[in-house]
Amino acid sequence: MSKAKKPAFSPNDYVVYPAHGVGQIVSIEEQDVAGFKLEVFVVSFEKDKMRLSVPTHRAEEIGMRSLSSPDVVSQAMKTLKGKAKVKRAMWSRRAQEYEQKINSGDLIAIAEVVRDLHRTDDQREQSYSERQLYESALERLTREVAAVSGADEGDAAKQVGEVLMSRAA
Repeated sequence: MSKAKKPAFSPNDYVVYPAHGVGQIVSIEEQDVAGFKLEVFVVSFEKDKMRLSVPTHRAEEIGMRSLSSPDVVSQAMKTLKGKAKVKRAMWSRRAQEYEQKINSGDLIAIAEVVRDLHRTDDQREQSYSERQLYESALERLTREVAAVSGADEGDAAKQVGEVLMSRAA
């Protein structure tokens, strides 16, 4: 059995795990799982008070990646400024697509969900499930923007909010 190449992640690196968003690698440990020694990244998601063990040889396959570059963040901000593309499909189908985009870990796809589900004060009220998806996508987006820019989440949320409001004006 050949060893897969190890991803270039090290302790204290911030990473994006598709299903959970931005986390920080706390350590690289060897754990005993079902009688096998397994090297894992221990990733901490401070906001969710959660720790995740990700096998080092499967991290890239799972979709764990480094933080986006500032270029990708500015591209995501441009995406937010665009016109919302709301398909006329049934809500359950659209919700499923939005959920997939959020869990893809792709910052641009997450920005598309935020853009498409954002409502201004003069638009109709969101349903509960729309609001849940919107808040989930917005949180993922602001966490990554904050981590990339080195700002705190409040500043990142304000920055994203300003972009969304400038679109409405």
